[in-house]
Amino acid sequence: MYSRVAGEEGKSSIMYDSSPNSYHGMAHLGTCCSGTGTIHLALHKPTDTMVVVKKFYIDDRTPEDYNLVEREIIVTRQLQHPNVLPYLATFVSGHSVCVVSPPMGFGSCQDLIEEHFPVGLPEVAVAFILKDVLQGLEYIHKRGFVHRAIKASHILISSMGQACLSGMRYACEIVKNGRWQKNIYCFPSSTANNLKWLSPELLLQDLHGYNEKSDIYSLGITICELANGVAPFTGVPATLMLTEKVRGRAPHIIDCKLPKHAEHENTNDGDAGSSNSTLAAIGESILEHFSSRKFSESFHSITVQCLHRDPSNRPSTSQLSSHPFFKQCRKSDETVVDIFKSVPKIGRRDVDSAGDYGVAMSAEQLANLDLQSCHWDF
Repeated sequence: MYSRVAGEEGKSSIMYDSSPNSYHGMAHLGTCCSGTGTIHLALHKPTDTMVVVKKFYIDDRTPEDYNLVEREIIVTRQLQHPNVLPYLATFVSGHSVCVVSPPMGFGSCQDLIEEHFPVGLPEVAVAFILKDVLQGLEYIHKRGFVHRAIKASHILISSMGQACLSGMRYACEIVKNGRWQKNIYCFPSSTANNLKWLSPELLLQDLHGYNEKSDIYSLGITICELANGVAPFTGVPATLMLTEKVRGRAPHIIDCKLPKHAEHENTNDGDAGSSNSTLAAIGESILEHFSSRKFSESFHSITVQCLHRDPSNRPSTSQLSSHPFFKQCRKSDETVVDIFKSVPKIGRRDVDSAGDYGVAMSAEQLANLDLQSCHWDF
């Protein structure tokens, strides 16, 4: 089976096949999906292009893990948008599933924060990333899905500076039996890794249900994560976090104006309580940095709008895309690539750093994967 995908410049296309013999493991990059899979840099031999191969070991996982992996592949392969991470090919072998995707040169936003921007990304970088994410999210919503897992680790940045959404394993349909549902009542089968980002109405599981506006709330939490370098509610017990969300205590992006914004949060039906949980997760030295930096009013504004307790008061993706916050993207002399110029890109440098042992291990894990019959339907 072959999959045709547009090239990075959009001018040509490359055929990726589902034969394991077409891929040569180059380096082990890490784990993914809470340890249910490993990530490898590989060479697609027919085209001499670098790809990323995620390998999921299903044999020692629970049925829930199995269903999530299957769900992610099925949903992702229904989507085709520049700001949604594509799956170029998939193949199975015994109890393992391999998924091929393009290499995202700068990794995830979570990787960028942890390794290079511990106090959060620059505002203009957040603007560029958020602009792309909104385009991808709007497409996902129009295709009839609620993402339900918007967060920094599910936003990947290509070597060209383009942001792509991933994490479709947690998505659910808005359309049922051919009809668009006003509200959804199904609760995600796995929420442990996403609780901090989920909207209050989704967590409540009451008769009001939730809809695509729950993703807007998650986007607001992600904005705080990108700007502050730490996700809101980090270290907060789940019950307390739920209480704060239900009461409308929304997090904030933290700068020298935090006290002012916290005091005047009545428009969001909340107060400064939830900001304390974020501050508690940040060291004293970093807090000094925050007290000297200043974000724009539009940055604070878009964050507040996303985090309204009442989902009907949150803007849609298209309304957010026209927010004044994004004017700086047109005015900026920098691009995402310029901002991240000091960040080494994922690619052949990983092959060099892996050494002979790393390459051998990765090659061994990808070699001899004979296609076998399987009831997976991709």
